[in-house]
Amino acid sequence: MNTWITFLSQQGASISDTTSLEVQGFNTKRNNHDFVAPLTDLGLITLSGEEAASFLHNQITNDVEHLAINEARLAGYCTPKGRLLATLLMWKSNDTIYLQLPREILTAIQKRLQMFVLRAKVKLADASDSYVALGLVGHATGAALLPWFSTLPALIYGKVDSDNGTIIRLPDVFGAPRYQWICPTNIAQMAWPTITQLISPAGTHAWRLTDIQAGVPRITQATQDQFVPQMINYELIGGVNFKKGCYPGQEIVARSQYLGKLKRRMVIASIETESTTQHVKASDEIFSSTDPNQPCGMIVNVERVSDNDMLCLAEIKVEAIQAGTVHLGSLQGPLLHFKEMPYPFTVPG
Repeated sequence: MNTWITFLSQQGASISDTTSLEVQGFNTKRNNHDFVAPLTDLGLITLSGEEAASFLHNQITNDVEHLAINEARLAGYCTPKGRLLATLLMWKSNDTIYLQLPREILTAIQKRLQMFVLRAKVKLADASDSYVALGLVGHATGAALLPWFSTLPALIYGKVDSDNGTIIRLPDVFGAPRYQWICPTNIAQMAWPTITQLISPAGTHAWRLTDIQAGVPRITQATQDQFVPQMINYELIGGVNFKKGCYPGQEIVARSQYLGKLKRRMVIASIETESTTQHVKASDEIFSSTDPNQPCGMIVNVERVSDNDMLCLAEIKVEAIQAGTVHLGSLQGPLLHFKEMPYPFTVPG
């Protein structure tokens, strides 16, 4: 990690002074919708061993045993009460299963998974410092990746492996493709100068903003143990398999799906703050004018778009979407403006 951060600093990156070492931006004047961002806020857990797939299959919300070598999948890790402790991107290369998740919760999640290994023939490891993750967005990304990959995944959550690492296609934003490239640090350092001649370097937050635009939530430390998967649309984007076997919280997740209407969902919303210094963060509560005395939902993820504009994913009571206005913090707080969702999404009448 430190080698990669040092390299990025030499390339003009501004690095946060917090323990997360997040890339805040680059000293470039280019304004290009096509960009590459170092995803230094994400880490990797690897699982290896002959029982790795069966062990993980019994722990998370998606099918691991039938995970193909040419695909990635979303998955959730829940408490016994069905509340998400982590949202995961998983894939398999050779005999190893990879779980990608925020670094800030990785150690705790790995420790929790390790508790249930018992006598299973599986080994868990933190591989975060052995790989670099790059997020690439835009129509020019194909040309930028061509020197290192002869083909790119055509389908969403498709995966291609080569000697230069792994490419995963993520959901598009506004018709533009998005990819993650996971590779060893030396390959990323070799490729960076060439890629940034074709597409602009950007801060890590730029990638998280595209996740919000794609309607893909990320559980962070602030929102652990808050949401059943359906409350943040996780089954709508392929993160839950209702036909697989049991896992912690499975009964509650299944009950939420099949018994009556879902009363809470996740929406995309913009927030116009009063000043550039007003801070909006995940876990902030939101309030409806129809019931101002108690929160109607919570901010799941949020990123700044411009000086006074934020874009967020918000978990919210369905009835609050249909009537009145919704505000951040209290009815005196900034108004939330709901946006069109990028995947099929209906509010029951």
